[in-house]
Amino acid sequence: QVQLVESGGGLVQAGGSLRLSCAASGRTFGWYAMGWFRQAPGKGREFVAAISWSDLSTSYADSVKGRFTISRDNAKNTVYLQMNSLKPEDTAVYYCAADESLTMREERYDYWGQGTQVTVSS
Repeated sequence: QVQLVESGGGLVQAGGSLRLSCAASGRTFGWYAMGWFRQAPGKGREFVAAISWSDLSTSYADSVKGRFTISRDNAKNTVYLQMNSLKPEDTAVYYCAADESLTMREERYDYWGQGTQVTVSS
């Protein structure tokens, strides 16, 4: 089992930045690929970014490329999502998730956090 707890969400103006954190506990964090997803009001959950556990390769949704950066610190059992140049359409609940391999597919992820709200005002 892996337990995930997100933090760092909040209210920010358009053009601003936030850094989300996801702290993991339980099974060896370093063996899992980590992903970030988000769900806006009235919409389904969508992939944002992911990072592998081995070579630290990354994957991003087109909508966030060049603005968001995913990273991880295995010594701290934490994955981060640095979000810059935020837009109102980035408003959503952001979730981190863990899987054995790097994937954009939501259904592949075995473990999920409870989510953190990000609100971007125009």
